[in-house]
Amino acid sequence: MAIRCFVLDDEPLATDLLKDYIGRLPDLDLVGVSNSPTQALRMLQQTPVDVLFLDIQMPRLTGFDLLRPLGYRPKVIFTTAFREYALDSYEFDVLDFLVKPISFERFLQSVGKIYRFLPAISPIPDTPEPAKVGKEYQYFKVNKEMVKLFLEDILWIEGLKDYVRIHTVSGTLVSYLRISYLEEKLPPDRFARIHKSFIVALDHIQAVSATYIRISNEEIPIGRIYKAKLEEVLQRE
Repeated sequence: MAIRCFVLDDEPLATDLLKDYIGRLPDLDLVGVSNSPTQALRMLQQTPVDVLFLDIQMPRLTGFDLLRPLGYRPKVIFTTAFREYALDSYEFDVLDFLVKPISFERFLQSVGKIYRFLPAISPIPDTPEPAKVGKEYQYFKVNKEMVKLFLEDILWIEGLKDYVRIHTVSGTLVSYLRISYLEEKLPPDRFARIHKSFIVALDHIQAVSATYIRISNEEIPIGRIYKAKLEEVLQRE
């Protein structure tokens, strides 16, 4: 099942840009686009969506005015040229706040949050994959593609300044992300930061010593400042 998206912005150029971005990602299904907030309100009430890309300052209705009578709460990604609205936006179920002009790189960061908060939504595969049904996954930018990784397949993650090397059961890949960003986004009951340069998947730990964790027969060092927190995590397992 794809993630159902709707774009509302009174500027046609802005909606065209988001249509292009959404069209590049196969798991996003663009079910509606509008430049009129009153028209969009009727459409959204008739056809609920998962994610709403929503401008704030528009004629007749602001983005905030549209959300109040909607009757349900989609995940909202605000798109605006006015930074001063950021604080007010958190009154609602806001997933992200994009300031125009919106780059594709920044758009992809928002998409990553969509997958994090809607983990049950996954595309229909070409062939049955019963072992993967309902499993959590995230997308990672690798070169010019968004590569889907099931969280259960990640062994450990290695930080490389502005990049990370992700070690999985089927190999490794490099993505343009900071390890501190992944530390915040990955579920803490499944992953733990054990070093300034390493995050490990708890389910794949083979052995633990005073100075390292062994995963897939590789010894990953434990940083001194992370040791106490790691012990707490392992005690909960």
